[in-house]
Amino acid sequence: MEFTRRRGKRQEDYGLGSVLDLLLANARLVLGVTGAAVLAIATLAVKRLIDRATSPRDEGDPKAEQKTLEESWQDLALIKATPKPPKKQRREDLSEPLLSPAQPPTPEPRVCSAPPEAARVESSPPRCLTLQEKLLSHYSSQLAVPEAQASLALQLAKGICTQLQNFLQSKCPELPFGRLFLSGPLLDGLSALAADHVHVMLPVVLNTALWSLIPGEDTVVRNPQYWMIKRTDLEYFPRGCSPWDRFIVGRYLSSNALNETLHKMLVASINWPAIGSLLGSVIHPVVASQELKLEVKHDQVNLSITLFPVVEMEDKVLLAAPPEGLVENLWLESFYRAEVSKVKELDGRDSGARQRCLRILNGICKSHPALHKLSGSPLTHVVLHLSATSLDWAEESLADRFQQVLEELVGYLETGVLPSYFNHKINLFCELLEEEIDEMGFLLYRAICEPELLLKER
Repeated sequence: MEFTRRRGKRQEDYGLGSVLDLLLANARLVLGVTGAAVLAIATLAVKRLIDRATSPRDEGDPKAEQKTLEESWQDLALIKATPKPPKKQRREDLSEPLLSPAQPPTPEPRVCSAPPEAARVESSPPRCLTLQEKLLSHYSSQLAVPEAQASLALQLAKGICTQLQNFLQSKCPELPFGRLFLSGPLLDGLSALAADHVHVMLPVVLNTALWSLIPGEDTVVRNPQYWMIKRTDLEYFPRGCSPWDRFIVGRYLSSNALNETLHKMLVASINWPAIGSLLGSVIHPVVASQELKLEVKHDQVNLSITLFPVVEMEDKVLLAAPPEGLVENLWLESFYRAEVSKVKELDGRDSGARQRCLRILNGICKSHPALHKLSGSPLTHVVLHLSATSLDWAEESLADRFQQVLEELVGYLETGVLPSYFNHKINLFCELLEEEIDEMGFLLYRAICEPELLLKER
């Protein structure tokens, strides 16, 4: 049996060898000597692999398996090390002349090489930016509002302002509304991150002989930030003497009643599709909102406009923005105009960076949901308080003032009291919940040690 097997093996080898000889002989004619040699080496390696795979292992040799694996790896290495045959000539290359003149080798330009020590230039590790540099980079890269969008948003808001003014004069000529004007972050440059929101102020002109202000601490809410507007001298000037008497609730001018009337006008009485087509946009009043809101969609910008009736009496600016609840006669005292004016005045006096610091802080608070309620007035009042004690607000000190504002905020949150810069009786944190104060304080406390946490994109 063994003999028969070996004999059959030799016959197979003879047949395979004849085929290989014939193939190599023809390959020498077609591929040349080099190509034939390459093919011979590869063929020999493949043949050895086939022989080893078909021959039985010697059961008495414990190293047979290891030897077979090693030889297989050597054969595979032989195949991989075999140089590749010449690249097959392309069809378009056949059109070139067979005997082209030999091109002399192009001499390489000599380059004076520097000594090995000088040639090895170690790449310096990236330089760590200071907090000052990070703040300035964040300001320039994240907080810049495109000028074209801001201009377009203001243009749309002014157009809507004009249309509202015309409507009110024709619909309610008996109500002495003042001239509407624009307000908000997009105009003051302190907190706008995008050209997406504008306030429209609607002045309510009152006869001071018929109306008087009641301080907030004397009202039912005991909050000095809210005021009531009382109708006076009804004995001598009965109802109807003032055009605003229709909005009286319990002898007080109701901000809620005025807002409801204006809301019905915005939703049902104004032809917004016509105004929108005139301005090249689509305008929708927000029906479900408690505020007087319009949503404006343009090809280049989406804009939200909020209308605020405003009363100015006795050096007070009062907005028809009552708190949620049953009390509907309250008017909110706004310090917005005074805040913006004071910050710009201080910066103009010492060329300070308060406005830049506020924009960075407002951007951070608006991008972090936990800090959202700190944006706007609370931050401005902290900066104004700090300006009374820290006099160096130059741009070179921006990082120091930024960290100091964070420390001041943590201190105010610990006590739960942030007094208004313009009226120390008013606590700007009075409407924050304990859970909100704890969450804000924890985040800002961490940021004091590592302020870069607040600058990370969210």
